[in-house]
Amino acid sequence: MGAALLWGLAASSSLLVGAVLALLRPVPRRLLGQVMGFGSGVLISAVAFELVQVGIATTGDLQATTVGLFAGSLAFYVGDILIERWGGRHHQRVQPSAGPGLAIVLGVLFDGVPESIVIGLTLLQGDGVAAAMVVAVFLSNLPESVAATAQLARSGWPVPRLLGLWALVVAASGLAAVAGYGVFAGASEATVAAVLGFAGGAILAMLADNMMPDAFANGGPPVGLVTTLGLATAMAVHAWW
Repeated sequence: MGAALLWGLAASSSLLVGAVLALLRPVPRRLLGQVMGFGSGVLISAVAFELVQVGIATTGDLQATTVGLFAGSLAFYVGDILIERWGGRHHQRVQPSAGPGLAIVLGVLFDGVPESIVIGLTLLQGDGVAAAMVVAVFLSNLPESVAATAQLARSGWPVPRLLGLWALVVAASGLAAVAGYGVFAGASEATVAAVLGFAGGAILAMLADNMMPDAFANGGPPVGLVTTLGLATAMAVHAWW
């Protein structure tokens, strides 16, 4: 159980690393857009290879994974609406808004907790942790954290509040890995597949609604190439491990 906690914290630690990097030096909007594009490519690969594919392989059919997929996208949709009502329609605002940053944090949480559960589950198989999963989570979290921190900092969030937010998300991810090792040890294959699908649905909704539109708006046409690079990088990690 201690190993599950350590691996969960290690995979999500890039959230704090990305936050510190964004706070140490302001991120130019064009670079921010390209970072978000790279992260989008990594996340697309993670959804396809580490979540949906594994979920389908676990159950042998599409049902549980598909139910989780739509549940995850619906959960993000509802959460994003609540954020927008609190902070305004962020895509239509001229002044800097916390909306996009908070939406990315919501996506990180909805994606990172189920992924951390999966990290804990892999330890139950007796072959050690799934290194590809840990690396994919680490890589995808870094640009998300940079992007969200930059957005929140521009909207006026103080540094202690920003770091505290990411510390809570990292802690939640570590505890989720422990849950994956302990609580979900006896879970049915359908439950595991639904959890994987939930993570995939939440992250796809977040990509379509926030990261990819903002990436192109800030980074311009080269974002398409950078997104492909992110996808290729994550695929290489998946193939090597």
